[in-house]
Amino acid sequence: MTATPMNPLRDGSHSFGLPLAGIRVLDLTSVWAMPYACGVLTDLGAEVIKIEGLQRLDTTREAGLYPDTNGGFEPWNNPGTYSVLNRGKRSITLNMASERGRELFRELVKTADIVVENYTARVMRNWQLDYDHLKELRPGIIMVSNTGYGHGGPWESYPVQGTSLEATTGIPNFSGYPGGRPWTIGQSYPDFVAMWHGLFGVMTALRRRTLTGEGQWIDLGMYSANVALQGEAMLDYVANGRLGERMGNRDHINGVQGAYQTAGDDQWMVVAAATDGEWLAMRGVADASGTLAWTGSPPATLAEARARHDEVDEVLSAWAATLSREAAVEAMRAAGLPAGPCNDARDLLLDPHMKVRGVYEMVDHFPGTGTGRRPIIGRAFRLSDEEIKVSRPAPKLGEANDYVFKEILGLSDSEFDDLVAEKITGTKEPLTEAPTGLPIDALLGVRRIRVHDPDYIEKLGIVQEGATPD
Repeated sequence: MTATPMNPLRDGSHSFGLPLAGIRVLDLTSVWAMPYACGVLTDLGAEVIKIEGLQRLDTTREAGLYPDTNGGFEPWNNPGTYSVLNRGKRSITLNMASERGRELFRELVKTADIVVENYTARVMRNWQLDYDHLKELRPGIIMVSNTGYGHGGPWESYPVQGTSLEATTGIPNFSGYPGGRPWTIGQSYPDFVAMWHGLFGVMTALRRRTLTGEGQWIDLGMYSANVALQGEAMLDYVANGRLGERMGNRDHINGVQGAYQTAGDDQWMVVAAATDGEWLAMRGVADASGTLAWTGSPPATLAEARARHDEVDEVLSAWAATLSREAAVEAMRAAGLPAGPCNDARDLLLDPHMKVRGVYEMVDHFPGTGTGRRPIIGRAFRLSDEEIKVSRPAPKLGEANDYVFKEILGLSDSEFDDLVAEKITGTKEPLTEAPTGLPIDALLGVRRIRVHDPDYIEKLGIVQEGATPD
C-alpha cells in the first residue's frame, strides 16, 4: 500500500473551495466533545471517517430516539444526539482491540491528515498508536488526544464524564443559590468547551503544517480547558484572598440583576442594571404598574438597591407575574435596559432571528433510519465568500466499509470478506422486532420532559418529502 502525499487537495486541483477541502480525518472518538468537533470539520469540507468497533459503538447511538419514531429495526442509526454530532461523516467499523484491526488502522493513517481520539491516556500508548508512532507512519500527521486530565500527571489515567468533571473544575461552586448546594449548569458543559479548544488546536496545527511541513500533537485536557473559565475567581483569591460563593442569579461585582417568573407556564425573563441611571429606569418600569409597595422609600441608587437586593427581587417578581414574558421583556428594553426571555428548546428552534441566520439546517437523513427530515444545528459563523452547510446526514453504521477498505486501502473482495467473518469489520444485523420507547405520557409523568407539542413537526415547518441523501 502506498502512502498518499501530504497534500491538502488530493485530486491535484488548484481550486480550494471549502476551507478544509481535501483534508482527511480519522475519528476514533465517542460521546460528545470530539465527535462534535469532527462534525464541524465536515461542515468545513473535511472528509471525516468515523471509526467504531462492532463490539463498542459510540454511546450516542444507544439513546435519544426521535419521539415520533421507534428507530425501526436499526435503532442505532436513528438517535437525535448522534445525528447532530456526527453529521457529514463516513462510517466504518473496525475492531481496534485486535492486532489486525490496528494494522489496518496504521495503513489508513498513511492516507490521513488528522487523527482524533478520546481514549484514556494509556490506550493509544499501549497500542503503539501514540503520536511518536503515528508520525513515523505519516510525517506531518496532526493528532488530537482529548482526555479528561491530559497526558502526564497523577490523574492522567482517570476516565471522566462531563458532569463529574464539571464539579472538579470548580464551576458548580459558583452555580447555585446562597446557602444552597452546588449545581451543575447543563448537559456535559465541559464537553463543549473542550470541543472549541480542539477545533482551535486543529486549525493552528494545520496553519503550522502549511508553513513548516511539520505535524503536531494536540494534548487536550478537558480539566485544564474548563478550569480556565475560573480565571476571575482565581484572580480574586490571588489578589484579595477571597473565595467566591454561590449567589444565584446575582452579580458579585456590581449591578442588580435576576431572573423573574412571568405569567404563563414556567415563563421567565431576565433583566440587569449596572448604573444608577439604569437602576432608576428599572425601578420606574416596576413602579409604573402602580400595584407595588416598597418597605419605606424605594432605593435611590444602585448601591442602595444592591444592599436591598432581596426586596428588589420581591418587587420585580411581583411586577413580572402580572405580565407575559414578551411584555415584561419589551417594557424593560423600552426603558433602555438589557433584558431578554429565558428561552427553552421550542423558543430557540422557532426563533425568527435564528431562522434568518440559518443556524438550523433541514437535513434529509438516510432512508431506512426512520428519521426523515430534521433540523440540525449548524455554526455560529458564516463566511462571506463560501457557503458552509451540513454536507450530508450522519452515516449509517458501516456505510463506508467498502469505500475505505477496498478503495482507499485496496483490499480484495476475499480479504474484505475474511475481515467480516472475523468481525474485524462488518455491520450489525437488523433486529427482528423494532424497539418501543417510553410513551410520551410516561415521559411527562416522570418529568423527563416538561411539555410535548403533538404538532411540533408542523411548528418546525418540516416537510418530510425532500431529496434523499446520496
